[in-house]
Amino acid sequence: MNDAPATTSLERAERLQGLGCKRKRVEDVRFTQGKGNYVDDIKLPGMLHGDFHRSSHGHARIVKIDTSKAKALPGVLAVLTAEDLKGVNLAWMPTLAGDVQMVLADGKVLFQNQEIAFVVATDRYIAADAADLVEVEYEPLPVLVDPFKAMDADASILREDIKDKTEGAHGARKHPNHIFTWAVGDRELTDAAFAKAEVATKDLLTYQRVHPCPLETCQCVVSFNKITGELTIYGTFQAPHVIRTVVALIAGLPEQKIHVISPDIGGGFGNKVGAYPGYICSAVASIVTGLPVKWVEDRIENLSTTSFARDYHMTTEIAATRQGRVTGLRVHILADHGAFDACADPSKWPAGFSNIVTGSYDFPVAHLSVDGVYTNKAPGGVAYRCSFRVTEVAYAIERAMDIMAQKLGLDPVDFRVRNFIKREQFPYQSALGWEYDSGDYHTAMQKAVEATNYRALREEQKAKQEAFKRGETRELMGIGVSFFTEIVGAGPSKNCDILGIAMFDSCEIRIHPTGKGIARMGTKSQGQGHETTWAQIIASEIGIPADDITVEEGNTDTAPYGLGTYGSRSTPVAGAAIAMASRKIKAKAQMIAAFMLEVHEDDLEWDVDRFRVKGNPESFKTMSQIAWAAYNKVPPGMEPGLEAVSYYDPPNMTYPFGAYICVMDIDVDTGVHKVRRFYALDDCGTRINPMIIEGQVHGGCTEGYAIAMGQEIAYDESGNVKGASLMDFFLPTAVETPHWETDYTVTPSPHHPIGAKGVGESPNVGSVPCFANAVNDAFKFLGSTHIPMPHDAYRTWLAAEKLGLHA
Repeated sequence: MNDAPATTSLERAERLQGLGCKRKRVEDVRFTQGKGNYVDDIKLPGMLHGDFHRSSHGHARIVKIDTSKAKALPGVLAVLTAEDLKGVNLAWMPTLAGDVQMVLADGKVLFQNQEIAFVVATDRYIAADAADLVEVEYEPLPVLVDPFKAMDADASILREDIKDKTEGAHGARKHPNHIFTWAVGDRELTDAAFAKAEVATKDLLTYQRVHPCPLETCQCVVSFNKITGELTIYGTFQAPHVIRTVVALIAGLPEQKIHVISPDIGGGFGNKVGAYPGYICSAVASIVTGLPVKWVEDRIENLSTTSFARDYHMTTEIAATRQGRVTGLRVHILADHGAFDACADPSKWPAGFSNIVTGSYDFPVAHLSVDGVYTNKAPGGVAYRCSFRVTEVAYAIERAMDIMAQKLGLDPVDFRVRNFIKREQFPYQSALGWEYDSGDYHTAMQKAVEATNYRALREEQKAKQEAFKRGETRELMGIGVSFFTEIVGAGPSKNCDILGIAMFDSCEIRIHPTGKGIARMGTKSQGQGHETTWAQIIASEIGIPADDITVEEGNTDTAPYGLGTYGSRSTPVAGAAIAMASRKIKAKAQMIAAFMLEVHEDDLEWDVDRFRVKGNPESFKTMSQIAWAAYNKVPPGMEPGLEAVSYYDPPNMTYPFGAYICVMDIDVDTGVHKVRRFYALDDCGTRINPMIIEGQVHGGCTEGYAIAMGQEIAYDESGNVKGASLMDFFLPTAVETPHWETDYTVTPSPHHPIGAKGVGESPNVGSVPCFANAVNDAFKFLGSTHIPMPHDAYRTWLAAEKLGLHA
């Protein structure tokens, strides 16, 4: 007797809330009631608190550190310096980029606010007071903050620990401040293309240093059990398993005795991928004291010392015919890595995936070279809401395409369309080595043009330009266009690893006897909605309602090993692992159903949430019935239970793309802008949850708006960091944030099990050049070629001043 109600396939599919359903985020039930569990909510018996004394100098030798006053303060248990860490071989730690980094300043400081001493006290406020009592005597050294001067003959040598090394992690070093040179493409063919180019452009396109600035700062609670020798770490980790392995390598502890737990995380955006001194010092302090130690950084510490993003200076050249066909691309990037090379890139890619710089265009030849250098700035270089270095080069190619269109007298849309990779060219081999999986660029751009009435906007702009010339208005109208292709889903083991660990990801699914399930993944959500969407994939694959599936992440004791969540890799890699694990369960369920129905398994067909006998739809077994049978009535020779594990190593990256159009009005007398309209069309392949996709696009575009229109972590000539508080670092509120108009096309990835590509990073990649192009487009009829970011009101006013508009 069958227990399922007699409903249609469509009704049963709707009940599952699977792929394509606008399922509400299940996480929000606890978040909206203030019931989230974040690191700072964790309170353990006897817990101590840690805080840092930090450098006031950008570059100086440490003559003396006096911790006596700090140690004398009641409630202080310990004050650690580099000399203390040397005793346990933890004064320096390896970075993900193959460099080493001071945990606490060893002999000298290399950037302002660098960690010098770690105070451990019974109270957070006592720790902060004691940190202020640490006295440091400095010998100031010449400061280097300009990456273009890093390799000058008279440049101050920053990294004295490696000044005599002629080889780095990625080849020969040209100078003591040089980190690496990385190049890809055919230089000879590219140079030849430029030698015979009818038209060429060359521009320095700088993507300024910014910061992910998540709502929750970096934090941890570390507890060492002296009896068992086990170390438990609660932290804001985007990649918990990687942190566990790094700690094992650094501390020399057996990995099975290290337990890493990432509870709820209040945003990551790449900032919480790497390891920071606060984690190491908290672990040492817990081992020394035998008590748990909590470290929570404040906002200034987060902005000025944890991983920055961007700081890429890209000399970009395009060769083209007079008819507007591109014939070559040549790019050199000067990458400012700060005091240590702590970029969170796959090991073989010191400049990330910057060779996606050819973008959406059919360049026959291209060459890219990158030089990384040290400066007296905080280390980092993370993928702030983008795949590794993709947003930097997307900005470069999209600005360069606008500049070339301007030089040729062509409309920016028409010039792009003329050079798009055609649908029939996919899979497409780019001139810089990538194989784009799928795309339909012409359809996406045409939809964007029609949806925004783009041609009419251009006519309106012409009329306003004439009115401006006649003195009838002081406003300029700019129309920004960007069309990006992103590379995400790191990644295939053939070319992606971190510390030698292939960048696969994982899923374990267990179906209980009652037909409910639990799924554990190697990813870690920081707001992406994994608890919602992962259950939707499983629901569609095995026919169990999403509400009946619990999703767990972030605990290395229970989750299968995975490389975490960043660079829009969750859906392309973990999403595939989820589908593959589900299919293993489905395959076993089919054998059980065949046994129950006394037919061969090939005589069964799948129908939403059940297996039915072909030609006899009334004879079926639901997944709920099969789950019960899996624990008491399996075929002879089959193991009981219904569970599966999948480790998915993708065969290729995925390549989401999009068409963005921005309409902006700018007051030349104040530099103040107003975004009249912003249209964002994204193609992320199969859409798991349209509502979550829309939220991701809103969030990414808001961050892109912040970057393009004001964000910057700048340094003065003395190495003082500017913009290290929210008084100076631009975070848009609801007042400034534009209205986002979203749209989509669907071009599934041919190699992904469900055809999904990922979307979380795309809106940041596409929106930044779109805003920048809108500002530049407003001024170009007056003879301007390129105005660099960020486009805050003062710098926009300066641009107008330089054009003589304030006379």
